[in-house]
Amino acid sequence: MRIAADDGVSRVLCGPSFPVEAARAGLEALARVEEGAPPWSGDDVEALLTFEPVSAEDVVRLPSLRVIATPSVGFDHVDVVAASARGVWVCNVPDYCVDEMADHSLALLLSLVRGVVELDRSVRDGRWEYDAAGPLRRVQDVRLGIVGFGRIGRAVAQRALALGMDVGAHDPFLADDEIVAAGARPLALPELLEASDAVSIHAPLTPDTQGLLGAAEIARLPRGALVVNAARPGLVDTPALLAALDGGQLGGVALDVLDVEPPTTEEPAPASPRLVVNPHAGWYSERADAEVVARSIESVRDVLEGRRPRTAINEPTR
Repeated sequence: MRIAADDGVSRVLCGPSFPVEAARAGLEALARVEEGAPPWSGDDVEALLTFEPVSAEDVVRLPSLRVIATPSVGFDHVDVVAASARGVWVCNVPDYCVDEMADHSLALLLSLVRGVVELDRSVRDGRWEYDAAGPLRRVQDVRLGIVGFGRIGRAVAQRALALGMDVGAHDPFLADDEIVAAGARPLALPELLEASDAVSIHAPLTPDTQGLLGAAEIARLPRGALVVNAARPGLVDTPALLAALDGGQLGGVALDVLDVEPPTTEEPAPASPRLVVNPHAGWYSERADAEVVARSIESVRDVLEGRRPRTAINEPTR
């Protein structure tokens, strides 16, 4: 959409996924708030609240742009380098849903360990068989490997340890003693995969982590291992993961993220026994939903009032 230029009035453009009325309530005294969607060709805005992709071309199309605030932990959908080069702040909300993500990841893992979803499906299909989900495990017998040991990974480890699991972790950006202090065993990725009955992925998506778990890495897992991905689809070669599940190498897979979201007729959601798929819901609770909106608005307010935004992930060069 095109936003008319009123001299001296800051304008905020909300992506279609962001609640416009909440932004208006939080920024009404500072800016005019409108709703729009990419591409923003011809628009001249001073702030942007969005979860839509923001490319280098989009940044160029917005010569007055001052801040991009994404209501999410991840920011791989924003060209941060291009924004920084043009003096634009990029902000995320790094810790609004740590508990929700850890709880959801553990719930997905437990649904595989105890066959909860598969057993439910069997009953609805008219069966009444305790072993309809195949061999099940005792939770405290699970050796869990956590890939990515930031806020969410550590919260998952805390919960898994409380249930009696043995926990290993891989994070190349952390010293081993930090991982040990959190109760986990530090392992290189190959060793972690070979030593884990279940793997939960919590790394950020960057050029270095794209395809972190490909076919070769998946093949290192013990036969019957379980995999949970509630982080980013690009971290895992999902077709290779599903092929390993269908071929019997894996005993279960749970996905809260898909390569195409939402699924389409051309790219439907995968379906397979011992596969659990959720609609990118791990972050959600009523409390988290309200918090992520409020904190995104705070970032824009910081910039419009001349302050460094508290959750900035970059340092604009001009």
